[in-house]
Amino acid sequence: MSSWRSLVLRIGENCTEYGGNTDYKDHLETCFGVVRRELLHSSDDILPFLLECAEQLPHKIPLYATLVGLLNLEDEDFVLNIVERIHANLQAALEVGNCNRIRVLMRFLTVLMCSKVLLPSSLIVLFETLLSSAATTVDDEKGNSSWQACADFYITCILSCLPWGGAELVEQVPEEIDRVLVGIQAYLSIRRHVSDTGCSAFEYNDERNQDDSQKDFLEDLWDRIQDLSAKGWKADSVPRPHLSFEPQLVSGKSHDFGPLNCPEQPNPPVEVTGITYGIQKHEAELKYPLRMRSLNIFPSSKTEQDLQPIDRFVVEEYLLDVLLFLNGCRKECASSMAGLPVSFRYEYLMCETIFSQILLLPQPPFKPIYYTLVIMDLCKALPGAFPSVVAGAVRALFDKIADLDMECRTRLILWFSHHLSNFQFIWPWEEWSYVLDLPKWAPQRVFVQEVLEREVRLSYWDKIKQSVESAPVLEELLPPKGTPNFRYSAEGADQTELSLSAELNGMVKDRLTSREIISWIESRVIPDHGPDIALRVVVQTLLNIGSKSFTHLITVLERYCQVIARICSDQDKQVLLLSEVSYFWRNNAQMTAIAIDRMMGYRLVSNLVIVRWVFLPQNVDQFHVSDRPWEVLRNAVNKTSNRITDLRKEISVLKKSVVSASEAASKAQSYLEDAKSKPTLTLVDGEPVLAENPVKMKRLQSNVDKTKESEVSLRESLEAKEALFARAVNEIEELLIFLYKNFKNILAEPLRDTEGNLHPSHEADEMAIDEENSPAAEVDSADERPQKSHPNGKSTRTGYNVGEKEQWCLSTLGYVKALTRQYSSEIWPHIEKLDAEVLTQDVHPLVRKAIYSGLRRPADGF
Repeated sequence: MSSWRSLVLRIGENCTEYGGNTDYKDHLETCFGVVRRELLHSSDDILPFLLECAEQLPHKIPLYATLVGLLNLEDEDFVLNIVERIHANLQAALEVGNCNRIRVLMRFLTVLMCSKVLLPSSLIVLFETLLSSAATTVDDEKGNSSWQACADFYITCILSCLPWGGAELVEQVPEEIDRVLVGIQAYLSIRRHVSDTGCSAFEYNDERNQDDSQKDFLEDLWDRIQDLSAKGWKADSVPRPHLSFEPQLVSGKSHDFGPLNCPEQPNPPVEVTGITYGIQKHEAELKYPLRMRSLNIFPSSKTEQDLQPIDRFVVEEYLLDVLLFLNGCRKECASSMAGLPVSFRYEYLMCETIFSQILLLPQPPFKPIYYTLVIMDLCKALPGAFPSVVAGAVRALFDKIADLDMECRTRLILWFSHHLSNFQFIWPWEEWSYVLDLPKWAPQRVFVQEVLEREVRLSYWDKIKQSVESAPVLEELLPPKGTPNFRYSAEGADQTELSLSAELNGMVKDRLTSREIISWIESRVIPDHGPDIALRVVVQTLLNIGSKSFTHLITVLERYCQVIARICSDQDKQVLLLSEVSYFWRNNAQMTAIAIDRMMGYRLVSNLVIVRWVFLPQNVDQFHVSDRPWEVLRNAVNKTSNRITDLRKEISVLKKSVVSASEAASKAQSYLEDAKSKPTLTLVDGEPVLAENPVKMKRLQSNVDKTKESEVSLRESLEAKEALFARAVNEIEELLIFLYKNFKNILAEPLRDTEGNLHPSHEADEMAIDEENSPAAEVDSADERPQKSHPNGKSTRTGYNVGEKEQWCLSTLGYVKALTRQYSSEIWPHIEKLDAEVLTQDVHPLVRKAIYSGLRRPADGF
């Protein structure tokens, strides 16, 4: 990398504001001097690289803006090109709805204004353009209020710029910025308050969170900006390097920023109903998702002590930007997160921010593994501070696990087990040994049980048993050793079936074909013993042969899937097949899920059959104490949903290819016709004669034939994919209706029996983490452990006052909401049928509430 590139990329990293020990003024001057010299012959390379750095390292934007301001003193045309390029990029981002680019470019423009590169009036015009679009969108007469998510995003972008440039705007254009703020206040008065009940990590807010829950994200940000304004627009978390160069920068030319156009939102439906409004609202929220939902894990004394309210927002912005733009460089990501340009400690806030992303609903921006790696790297980069903070967060979330959304519980289990696997599975399990005294359905006990089960998957049983030696009582919660449960290996097995199994085993060893085995089954086994015994013998034997490893299982299923398909020709037999799989792998939940998933992939069982099996009484009874049936159900719905997603992408690509092929065919045809209409001079018997060139005409005709053939082939492929897509849409509609009918039916009676008793578990003693002087809140040292105040050494929260039936209802309703939220994009197109066949008058209100919350659909439809 050339020296100027390295200087621009690493700008400020050795400065005190970014954790270094040098003065940023000297660093900026050095960088400016090198870049200025390179402008003469590398300006075409410097401009895009500088913009790329500003966009993808936005926590350094004040430094990049100051550098541009200094360059403006030397080469106004170069900086004008930068401003014009930003204008083009911002306009393009607005048109496609690229939220991150819009937000970062607006911040860059704001700091460029502080560095005298941009006219303050131009920035005000930009703010007013977005404000006007937002106000029009939420206007019931002129706009389409279902797209409020877009309008809220525009206002958020304006407000989020003010910590970086509010002071300069108030100083230079006070009346104009006041007009913008008054307009934002007017907007807030006409917009709808956004209820976050469907996407809140906690089902029930505790008293500390109740005030916050009354404000949505935009209202909270507005309050923080109001506080910043009252304090003179001074934010400790925002570096202002341009102030050191202000005497020079004021002599530069401030450039104008041309007008921008916000895209028009879709027209409201002709007939506005709860369904049409909800569908468009869902589309808007998908395109303009909320970037973050604050997750209050620690007391405010830990996260915001001695901080202005705006500082929390700014630090969260820094952290989210680093997570977003450095997602491919985990070491750089951890290093940048640990060295933000702030003068206060923020380990607790950083931990809360990362966990808010892990638990972000409806889904986080990245796969959970990414956050696992970031936390692991931060623990290594900050060994004296961050591990204890993470441990404190785990304890706090564990104390409130009963109130955590079911999907968030699953994510927390997966993250925690994976995190421990990177640190030799070390954890003070003795702190949680009291869960063994809780009922088997208590969420804390289930959490520990599921974490241990996931750890076994990531390691092996004896290793995990060794890891809980400090709390040997917890060995009872370890899953069984994952050995197969072969029906014909135990004493007392039916001798007839045993001999049949041995005979089939010999056939497989002798590599008999599927046809030969099917012939044996149909001629000897079924006539003499019946189809059920034939199924049991075949499935048990084949699973036993494939039990050595996942590869063995796949090989057996691939080789003998025709045999299984022949004896499982209807849904009842397929349900029996799944029951046999579950019986065989009852000691290994992972292999159960893998085997069923593979069988669905080979079309040995359908998704409807899997749903039928999940709702068998023996599985329904496990809904509140095990993730086993839910994992199988999620896999089935995922596979069906992913098929639609894949087909939709393939169809989109094919449509573009068809358009390109059609244009190529038209162009080839026009070349041919043009050649025919314009004959060329050809020598005939030595005399020039006007005639067609046969070689050229043959080549052009061949090109026409090829392009038309390619177009026809692509159109046929498109038609085939569209037919598959239509079939897949019908399939998922049938699956969803069948799934929700089952939920409705199994919940009806238990909800009638427990009506009025469904409430969260709130003991008289609040969780320790919320108490100001609690030892659990003091986790500044990696060696500290929360001290137990209970006389018998257990946690102050040792009881669980929810009965088994109530907990079953709470867990099942939680999963209904989680599944609805996860597959809301597939549910909304079929909402009318769901309303007609499931959400009828006889459905229990709590079932309706769970589904509506998952869809983020208001109970009144608007």
